[in-house]
Amino acid sequence: MALQDVIVTIDLVKPSGLVGGLGKPLIVTQKTGESKYKTYSDISDVSPDFETTTEAYKKAAAIFAQPNRPATLAIATYDSAGTGVTTAAAAVEKYYDGDWFFVVTAGLELTDEIAVADYVEGKSFKFYSVKTVDVESRNAFKTKNYKRVIDFYHPTPGEHPDAALVGELGSQQVGENTWKFKTLTGITPIDINAAELATIHEDGAIAYVTKTGVGQTSEGFTVSGEFIDLLHGQAWVKANMESSIQGILMNNKRVTMDGRGIALLDSAATTVLQQAFNQGIIAADVEGNPVYTVSTLSADEIPDDERAQRIYNGLSFSYQQSGGIHSANVKGQILV
Repeated sequence: MALQDVIVTIDLVKPSGLVGGLGKPLIVTQKTGESKYKTYSDISDVSPDFETTTEAYKKAAAIFAQPNRPATLAIATYDSAGTGVTTAAAAVEKYYDGDWFFVVTAGLELTDEIAVADYVEGKSFKFYSVKTVDVESRNAFKTKNYKRVIDFYHPTPGEHPDAALVGELGSQQVGENTWKFKTLTGITPIDINAAELATIHEDGAIAYVTKTGVGQTSEGFTVSGEFIDLLHGQAWVKANMESSIQGILMNNKRVTMDGRGIALLDSAATTVLQQAFNQGIIAADVEGNPVYTVSTLSADEIPDDERAQRIYNGLSFSYQQSGGIHSANVKGQILV
């Protein structure tokens, strides 16, 4: 686990009734030899290490083909016949603290994909984007009800929408996009009717379909039904809040346990939330003002044992997510 002095915990409260762009993809694949992790900035850089016929190369090509492609992607390897990192899940674990945020896998069997999904889900921060091709594989993920797994159902051979999706949307500004309605380069819409699409959605998967003559993603949720953009936004707030407050602690000679030091922490938290509002992560009220709060306890309210250990547990915040509109019912009248 990465070393850190600041830990931000976000509890999502549902009513009754900048640390990178958080978008760099990681491709995990089998390759003979010692496990390696390498960053690539262009598809031409990938071919010396992976033949154009390999699944890893094809995933990378799908990512780099997108108009809003990331600046870089990483590829991590494992060797199932070796003695070190022998599974995809083990590779994800080994390199989890790297600067990637979305993992896709190349050439795995379903049981190995589930193992990767289990690990990513257990960490509750990053995402796994996976392609399924039949009802059996869809149901295997749905049974687990994963919150951090994006199941892209696409039975068309040779196409990689799981990689294209994170290549197009993962590195755009967090809070700017819903993941529904998006066109992906190199992906062919599947020919299904409304009832078939509804079944796919019920299975916790999304698809690539044609609506109003345009190829687009059918939805923007993970297997559990959580919307990707909201989870991405929560991760952005957590990561940037931790980084900002860590910076305050590091860049001052000493942050005092009094009103002056507490004010610095308050200011750092407010700055992050204001940026989240500017990016569209946080909602606006009817007057256009951001819906968030930052609260602090005074130094006198901190327990003596925490003061003695120099631990400040008095900073808290809350915000309302901006959400999005994914469908609309419109009523009209004809006047005679």
